[in-house]
Amino acid sequence: MAAELVEAMNMVKSFRVSDLQTLLASMGRSKSGLKQDLVGRALRLVQTEYSPELLKNVRQLYESRFPKTSGWLAARRPEGVPVPYSSLSSSPTATSQGADYLNGISKPIPTPAAEVKLVPLPFYQTLETLLPPTELIAQNNEKLQDSQCIFELTPNQADQIRNASELRPGIRSIQVVLRICYTDSIGVQEDQYPPNIAVKVNQSYCHVPGYYPSNKPGVEPRRPCRPVNITPWLHLSNVTNRVTITWGNFGKRYSVAVYLVRVFTAADLFSQLKLCSVESAERCRERIQDKLRFDPESEIATTGLRVSLICPLVKMRLGVPCRVLTCAHLQCFDAVFFLQMNEKKPTWTCPVCDKPAPFELLTIDGLLSEILKETSEDIEEIEYLTDGSWRPIRDDKERDRERERSNTPEYPVVDICIPEANGHSPAHSSTSLTGKSGSGSAGMAGVTGGAAVAPGGGVVVDLTLDSSSEEEGGGAGGDSEDTEDSADSPAPKRGRYNYDKDLVTAY
Repeated sequence: MAAELVEAMNMVKSFRVSDLQTLLASMGRSKSGLKQDLVGRALRLVQTEYSPELLKNVRQLYESRFPKTSGWLAARRPEGVPVPYSSLSSSPTATSQGADYLNGISKPIPTPAAEVKLVPLPFYQTLETLLPPTELIAQNNEKLQDSQCIFELTPNQADQIRNASELRPGIRSIQVVLRICYTDSIGVQEDQYPPNIAVKVNQSYCHVPGYYPSNKPGVEPRRPCRPVNITPWLHLSNVTNRVTITWGNFGKRYSVAVYLVRVFTAADLFSQLKLCSVESAERCRERIQDKLRFDPESEIATTGLRVSLICPLVKMRLGVPCRVLTCAHLQCFDAVFFLQMNEKKPTWTCPVCDKPAPFELLTIDGLLSEILKETSEDIEEIEYLTDGSWRPIRDDKERDRERERSNTPEYPVVDICIPEANGHSPAHSSTSLTGKSGSGSAGMAGVTGGAAVAPGGGVVVDLTLDSSSEEEGGGAGGDSEDTEDSADSPAPKRGRYNYDKDLVTAY
């Protein structure tokens, strides 16, 4: 078995880009990226998922690249390579109709475009093939070409459309859609519109998705190449339907196909995701431990991984944490918002690392779902530890506030009105509290006209008195009862208001 594994890896290293893409696509892996990325992905696939079936696929691709006999064509696609996508087989009648009437010219032999396989779309389930992929053929050297194809609906198909439920007013869940892609028999093809496309169904033009404007300077607007719904313009009877496609002939080859499909909503896909693709909390902990396992060859030891609880798509707290199985990061995004976004603008790209995020590889993180239930709304970030546990990370401001509340020292409160408390006497002997208890209080009231004795023994001075208050209480100030102290000490200097200047000195 080891020898076969080494042989398979050597075969993979000799593959071309198209061979690598075919192998990865046949096993449900992403086929995007540079050749070195494709080679590394294919080698990991062989090492981790080695099986007789995979070895057979690799061997057939290798033999197609290096044929043993002259009768084999190097570019011939291996017939034994399984494709995990829905078959686009159709009845011989439909195939002959599509080939005969394309461009209005009789074509008894089917075009090679019949081997084209279109990538399955998460929001569309193919029920029947009304017209298999058929190449658009230019009739002349003009840049703008018109191609026609016809098909008929069976009574059963027409009833399915009529009785289908409505997704929105006027939009049914069972539709007839037209799809266009590049003419390439290797691998599966994504939808791609030709330039200057226009679609006319039974003499009426139907809507084709337009361009999305770009907010970045210098970046051209992008056009979402989704299936074109031609159902509203069809004859739901045994009358022949004719579709005319106007397209720009600029050297590239395109194929067109027509399917009867069931359309799903984001809510339908979310139900499928919850039912079939939830990663358990135990498996998530194992993944965390694998990432944080000590590596003796690494100079930096990782003791924790921080994960935000805020969705990178909508900047809100995660509701249903979701991520892609092939992504290396643990950061999640909200599954509901991600599906709703791709329903309106299909990109299927991970919002964290910008790598492909097909629906088949999405999974709900069971561990992070539990953490979201256990943490309060103010927790926006957590940290995974080496043993698979986690701890919340609070906001820096919140931590500072807690530190202040817990570490603030208890300083004594100094009453600046108590005599000699801070090295300054707030009043002379005529107003001091060390004088006679009865006469001292009366003397202070007479001197200041607005001073009072605080409950703690300090003197409270009202500095808001004006000249009118001075005039009203001036008589009392001259007839102070504390005559002995007044005779022994010089009279204090007074300003405009009837209080000692020393009283306003506070430290």
